[in-house]
Amino acid sequence: MKNTAILILEDGSKFYGESIGINGMSDGEVVFNTSMTGYQEILTDPSYKNQIITFTYPHIGNVGINSNDEESSFIHAKGIVIKNISPISSNYRSQTTLLKYLKKKKIITITNIDTRKLTKKIRKSGSQKGCIICLKNIPKFKNYKEVLKYKNLKFQKKKVTLNIKNNILNKKKINIYNNLKKKNIQFKKNNIKNIIVYDFGIKKNIINILIKKKCKITIISKNFKYKKILKLSPDGIFLSNGPGDPRNFISAIQSIKKLIPYKIPMFGICLGHQILALANNAKIIKMKFGHHGANHPVQDVKTKKIIITSQNHNFIIDKKTLPKNIKITYLSLFDKTIQGIKIKNKPIFSFQGHPESSPGPHDASFLFNYFIKLMNKKTNKKI
Repeated sequence: MKNTAILILEDGSKFYGESIGINGMSDGEVVFNTSMTGYQEILTDPSYKNQIITFTYPHIGNVGINSNDEESSFIHAKGIVIKNISPISSNYRSQTTLLKYLKKKKIITITNIDTRKLTKKIRKSGSQKGCIICLKNIPKFKNYKEVLKYKNLKFQKKKVTLNIKNNILNKKKINIYNNLKKKNIQFKKNNIKNIIVYDFGIKKNIINILIKKKCKITIISKNFKYKKILKLSPDGIFLSNGPGDPRNFISAIQSIKKLIPYKIPMFGICLGHQILALANNAKIIKMKFGHHGANHPVQDVKTKKIIITSQNHNFIIDKKTLPKNIKITYLSLFDKTIQGIKIKNKPIFSFQGHPESSPGPHDASFLFNYFIKLMNKKTNKKI
């Protein structure tokens, strides 16, 4: 039997619905995702840490859940908002239903609310904090402050780590650095690229793509020192996606700034894209409600070609602060925000969207090939 649930926003707005996950209370920034498919990849994307995901597509869960489509081993979001959830699944790859999956992962979820109304409110007023309350007896809260006060007394915050060990990866092909201790793993030596991967909250499919392209991968944390990176003689450096404000990654920004003078190919995605901009002295600003979806049109500034992309971010590069050494390569056709940059005279570039296509579309996947091409030209000299 479904229990009554409520979503209360920072401005006092209340949305009544039903609980389909576990009982409890969970607060976070409420964002909406406009994807029509790929809900499992979205749910397990580490970039949604500390956020409550609202699915704008009204019917979620019809193809069920399978272990291959997970981007990490657990759901990082603080809560889920769905209009209608399918009680059954109909797909040959399905291993369980979304309903059972949310309960197994112990996620607080509210359904049967007007997600269209909620989305319009966020678009109009901008991002808001909210709290999902799924309890047998819900107190009559007057405002959001009362909600948080009650929650902090009754519930402990769940800590979420983004350590790569918690991700579902083929660890036989990956070096994992933890407290600077390297696991010695043997690799084939036929044209394999040695790539350093900054893990800010990386998605599984990014790793899978790099492995398929014959890359030896060494995962490092955000605090890894640039001198140790140089000692590893990488063919390329990858800056991953992840959650949060890029301006908080001070150690990584400083290390990347020192790596830029070296002719080492570098590729950043999403958060990595923003961190690369910060390392080049550009500034970052927060968006009104962000870009979250798999249907965002992006245009190549040079060729005018349009690609449809998957997006998940709340921060963008401030155009007004771009230094002369940065060239804009892609722009959003929704709001003209920067979607891609390249460092002039250096094999370093980044993209705001998600070319790993989890979920799709696959229009931007060619960027991985461009990264490989740059590594083939690498000379390893400081310039």
